[in-house]
Amino acid sequence: MTARYSGIFASACLLICISVRVSCAQPASDRQIVHVLNRLAFGPTLEDFHHVQSIGVDRYIVEQLNPGSITEPLELRWRIAALDTLRYNAVQLRQLYGLPTPIRGFKLPPELEKTQRERARAIVQQAAQARVIRAILSRRQLEEVMVDFWFNHFNVFAGKDLDHLWIGDYERQAIRPFALGRFRDLLFATTKHPAMLVYLDNTLSTAPGSSGARGNRSGLNENFAREVMELHTLGADGGYTQEDVITLARILTGWSINRSDPREFPDNAAVFEGARHDFAPKVFLGHAVRSRGKAEGEEALEILAKNPATAHHIAFELAQYFIADEPPAPVVEQLAARFIATDGNIREVLSVLFASPEFWESYGQKYKTPYHFVISAVRAAGAPVDNTRPLLDTMSQLGMPLFGCLTPDGYKNTEDAWLSPDATARRINFAAALAAGKLPTGAALGPYADLLSSRAARPVDTGRLEEIFGATMMNSTRLAVAEAPPALRTTLILGSPDFMRR
Repeated sequence: MTARYSGIFASACLLICISVRVSCAQPASDRQIVHVLNRLAFGPTLEDFHHVQSIGVDRYIVEQLNPGSITEPLELRWRIAALDTLRYNAVQLRQLYGLPTPIRGFKLPPELEKTQRERARAIVQQAAQARVIRAILSRRQLEEVMVDFWFNHFNVFAGKDLDHLWIGDYERQAIRPFALGRFRDLLFATTKHPAMLVYLDNTLSTAPGSSGARGNRSGLNENFAREVMELHTLGADGGYTQEDVITLARILTGWSINRSDPREFPDNAAVFEGARHDFAPKVFLGHAVRSRGKAEGEEALEILAKNPATAHHIAFELAQYFIADEPPAPVVEQLAARFIATDGNIREVLSVLFASPEFWESYGQKYKTPYHFVISAVRAAGAPVDNTRPLLDTMSQLGMPLFGCLTPDGYKNTEDAWLSPDATARRINFAAALAAGKLPTGAALGPYADLLSSRAARPVDTGRLEEIFGATMMNSTRLAVAEAPPALRTTLILGSPDFMRR
């Protein structure tokens, strides 16, 4: 059975099982609806709240696990289509927006270099705009949640060298297509992308004494190999040694990018440079690796993807994201077992997670990251977002600039990383500005400015928020809202301790 049809079969079986259970079940409570929308989505909109009310939480989960069956809103499609830098692949982005290849004896004028760098900023800006627009408007919410999760897991910093040119392509080509697929495919795509090769310095790693060793590329660089094992696959306690790190670094020598004339490699921004590779025999994690050039690296990635330690590491991270900062050990083991049994099928692992009692018992146990808080507030408010700049600025002020995490471990999603008096005050200030209609998210920009000019920001309707959250608010929050002047009620809901959690 092909992977495509096995996935359809599994989804059909899941739907049948759920249908039998739902036929005898009580309608979903508001608490269950808000819970599932806070975890599988970036918080509820009024429309999504009503949708889950009508079909039930279990059918919503099945929908979200199969995003290809969900039609995206027309507005989302044409707004993404208007972002021109998203049309280009990594090679084209380098050619169109990168600095020209230096010619010996000729130095690019500083003003021209400055102009080209400023022009290239549009790539990061449009990539960030696309991410935020999708997170707010997409009906495929779980897919967007998993894009955010995996980008953070395989983090790349947009400010490193050429990565400002490739950050959008990295998300689009290496993360998004595999967010609910096989972990092995996701690992291969991220590891081979030029943005990752640059970020973790594998472009510098060279077999000592090889014919390609020269200048700052004359020896091994272990960064890439270490992070692939410690962060991306096995985990820090995954049973590897320093010798394994060195061996993987040797295996990955030659995995680099095309820094020279693009005409030399017209179809690839990432290339394999055999002149810099270590062709000696190797033993990696107990496996003998034959000398096969680039194929050695692919063999090593296969070994890592199938390792039980990888299954446990990914299971823990998924459980931590979707259940609790300290997830129960039994559910982690259950997810790891499903990961191994399905050859790393992410959709199958999530199906088990969402069916677990631990998931349903974890209501309100997760504190929202700044990204989740900002997106969920705008979604709940139903505010027009034609200008994403105020949202991105708020994320930066809260310590979570999009594509701006410098370290390869990505942003934390735990409460202790984000809860502080100063951060809480900043969140409440954002909630107040949004509630009062004073956040200029409705200021239309770009090629559709005339069409969107009438969608100015306006005060948020308190009744909308009470319809979504009224039955789930704590008594103290409900009482504070009831006793407050009408103009402050929306701010109290969006800035409440209830809303800060998911």
